[in-house]
Amino acid sequence: MKEMKTAIIGAGFMGPAHTEACRRLGIHVAGILGVDNAESTQAAKNLNIPRAYKNWQEVLKDDVQAVHITTPNKLHYKMAKEALNAGKHVLCEKPLAMNSKESADLVATAKKSKRVACVNYNLRFYPLCLQAKNMVEKGELGNIYSATGGYVQDWLLFPTDYNWRVLAEEGGAARAIGDIGTHWMDMVQMITGFKIEAVCADLQIIFPVRKRPKGEVETFSGKVKKVQATENVKIVTEDFGSILLRFKGGAKGCIFVSQATAGRKNCLRYEISGSKKAVYWNSERPNEMWIGSRNEPNQILLKDPGLLSKPAAGASGYPGGHNEGYPDTFKQCFKAFYSYIAKGDLKAKPTFATFEDGHHELLLCEAIIKSHKQQGWVKV
Repeated sequence: MKEMKTAIIGAGFMGPAHTEACRRLGIHVAGILGVDNAESTQAAKNLNIPRAYKNWQEVLKDDVQAVHITTPNKLHYKMAKEALNAGKHVLCEKPLAMNSKESADLVATAKKSKRVACVNYNLRFYPLCLQAKNMVEKGELGNIYSATGGYVQDWLLFPTDYNWRVLAEEGGAARAIGDIGTHWMDMVQMITGFKIEAVCADLQIIFPVRKRPKGEVETFSGKVKKVQATENVKIVTEDFGSILLRFKGGAKGCIFVSQATAGRKNCLRYEISGSKKAVYWNSERPNEMWIGSRNEPNQILLKDPGLLSKPAAGASGYPGGHNEGYPDTFKQCFKAFYSYIAKGDLKAKPTFATFEDGHHELLLCEAIIKSHKQQGWVKV
């Protein structure tokens, strides 16, 4: 695995995060590509990366085995397809594409290419989330009845908060749902083993008009940088929404997603209830999980590889009492991706989210938007 070389595409919020995680695994980052030559050169200097690519064609011709696509969403489809056709393994940020037609084509392209294709739903690699999955698989929760929770942030709380992600033509028709809601849905479907098969959604745009400042604004940076509003921009993507869910197998659920909830910085929460036990987890306290029981004391399970199942312990990089968080999920996701490449068995079931998973998430987003417009249930 450590002999592999990779290229990072995108120098914004995610590019450096991917670079750091690859280096922690010993993966050689051979080069980086930004929006133009100046950004590529500056990013290579800042991150101490050997090569600043001048253009996308240089990446495709380079002898790297894999590429990490961390660009704005509208570029994912074209770049992922061309990288696969060029013989590269692909790790793409979510959402996989702008719509399900594009994502379906990427699924077919990945299969034809015989290359490994991953969507970076990294949050599923928190050790205690893998522990919850193992508990479900072993029957410790009993029959799963429900999955509830949400994902809330506050970085788009004010009308002067702006980033390319708020524009449908840049990020896609679903914003809060597509950007963070799909992380929750991927997480819960991974843990329970049940796919969501129908949705009933109610979405809301708080600010139909936002203030766009000069230049671009990096994700989350509006909270730490002074914003100079210069022009009004019409917004058609949702700031928050509530969704009822039906899972295959009969379980029910609901999720609340918001990018405008004051004080919540990056909070994913779920509670999964079964006929024997329930589990609750909060990403802002990722090293503990509540386990609820009817006839015995409730428990708080702390992240400790010595107390966890083998899959969960395998995603723990440090011993008990040594907290792990958001950056570690990138490392664990990429470890799963590159280990899978190294083993070379494309028939083995991967633990990371595949392009098929990414396609399903886009089908969910489209069903949610349709449900909101029709104000009723829609099958996925």
